[in-house]
Amino acid sequence: MMNHSIRIALALAASLPLSAQTPARFPGTESGFRVFQTQCMQCHGNPAVERAPAPAVIRQLPPEKIYEALTTGAMKTQGDKLSDEEKRMTALFMSGRPVGSSASGDARAMPNHCATNPPIAAPASGPAWNGWSPDATNSRFQSAKAAGLTLSDVPRLKLKWAFGYPNSVSAFGQPSVISGRVFVGTDTGFIYSLSADTGCVYWSFEAKGSVRNAISMGPVKGRGSAKYAIYFGDAHSNVYAVNAQTGEQLWVTQADPHFVARITAAPTVFEGRVYVGVSSSEEFAAATLDYPCCTSRGSVLALDASTGRVIWKTYVVDEPKPTHKNSKGVQQYAPAGASVWNSPTVDPKRHAIYFGTGDSETEPAAKTSDAVMALDMDSGKMLWVYQAQANDAFLGGCGPNQKTENCPAEVGPDWDIGNSPILRTLPDGRRVVVAGTKNGDVFALDPDRKGALLWRVNVADKPRTGIVWGGAADEQNAYYGLSGGGVVAVRLSTGEKRWYSALGTAPDKRMANSAATSAIPGVVFNGGSNGILNAIASEDGRMLWQFDTARDFETVNKIPAHGGSFSASGPVVAGGMLFAGSGYAVLGAVTPGNVLLAFSVAAK
Repeated sequence: MMNHSIRIALALAASLPLSAQTPARFPGTESGFRVFQTQCMQCHGNPAVERAPAPAVIRQLPPEKIYEALTTGAMKTQGDKLSDEEKRMTALFMSGRPVGSSASGDARAMPNHCATNPPIAAPASGPAWNGWSPDATNSRFQSAKAAGLTLSDVPRLKLKWAFGYPNSVSAFGQPSVISGRVFVGTDTGFIYSLSADTGCVYWSFEAKGSVRNAISMGPVKGRGSAKYAIYFGDAHSNVYAVNAQTGEQLWVTQADPHFVARITAAPTVFEGRVYVGVSSSEEFAAATLDYPCCTSRGSVLALDASTGRVIWKTYVVDEPKPTHKNSKGVQQYAPAGASVWNSPTVDPKRHAIYFGTGDSETEPAAKTSDAVMALDMDSGKMLWVYQAQANDAFLGGCGPNQKTENCPAEVGPDWDIGNSPILRTLPDGRRVVVAGTKNGDVFALDPDRKGALLWRVNVADKPRTGIVWGGAADEQNAYYGLSGGGVVAVRLSTGEKRWYSALGTAPDKRMANSAATSAIPGVVFNGGSNGILNAIASEDGRMLWQFDTARDFETVNKIPAHGGSFSASGPVVAGGMLFAGSGYAVLGAVTPGNVLLAFSVAAK
């Protein structure tokens, strides 16, 4: 007999066709937490209101239960002040998945099952894009042999198959291609294992919340018949190991207990350990006086790949302490912030990992915010830090004409380093660690001299239109997409700006190319917030190929699907194919989507 929650889920899913999910200005899934902070935390999370469940308790509820409470249940009076879209986004953010997704996302209900499930080969035995980058240096550069595509092949790329994510509103998970399979996470919490060649589905696994990060694979020991595991994190800061062959859960470890802690970036798997960064949604609307600002903080953990045991955990800032109460009597805290939005970069020579940090949420801003940090791989001890921007204390909802007591006195420029540092060896043997900031600064550090600054340049044509999710680098240049539009090439040895490609004239002037770039010999790939997937020549930035993904697609699993914005993860290349998820819808002014696209070269 169908239970009440599933009946609600199916009814809501049926009542919201995909076309209704794709307005010109989608508010973004993060808007749900803004609603909760501004409308709900006067009770939930307030010690003076004893009967109101804590936010952490609400986050464990299914989205159907939260939506029902706001529409017909105990919170109807409060819900009547909200639009239906605000209720849905609140249910989505707090639960970590869209309404109706659990009932519709299981691969067992799909018609395109693979006929067999042959043993998975070792990840290094064939072409692969394993995790955020094909390598642990986060170069996002695929060799010619592994790419299976050349400069002359790219203009002949054609869509080979499309796979739809059931009831999804944001295709924000970057696919990974390993051992002839595609592993991809979704905002519905489902992980799918697909054939790279045909898109047939081997299995699905349902996590406890949405999975925004790329999937990483590595060997696992002592877990029965499992030889290889895939590793990923969810919106509730859980880190998982799942049998890559069968989809069976091997272990799960919560990385952080804060109620809005989450895993945004792909774990980095290296020599039996899983390195994972922890971020947070706290700063989006913490300016509201009902919110006890602020207590989240970024961190990096090293986990045992076979057991999930925490080997070490290093916080970016010190433990928050009570500071004062605001005029509504709500306790305030500091320090806080400095989320880790990106995948750690591995440097075996220095036995170190490198990662970027976000802005502080409280004053004074921590000296480890807006920085690149280096930690010892064995102990988690900080080796060095380079701060790109000092005094950056930032909260959403704070500005020159809009401030509350929760806001920093000097609201920072919000220059997070959300991109993974790129470690590259130059032709002359020198090594560089390269990263960028949201205002368009690109800088290179010397990993062999404790992060000494080698050069720093600004590549943005206008303020605050810089680098968000990251770039790619070959031996000569780094290639970054800019939030103001276009892609830029920077010489790794000197910081010289080689070229800038505007990627054509966009009809929407707000179009951004802040999604991560990817590269193969001779070619740079980047997607835009307008849904256009671009391939440009790495020599001079000339256009080679474009594909408009912001449209409807027929899918191999018969799910209605639509493409949308590229605003975070980038396309990946392996084994003669290009893969991209289309439809990032986390922040506003984006076009949502729910499709994974696979391209190959058309026959001559």
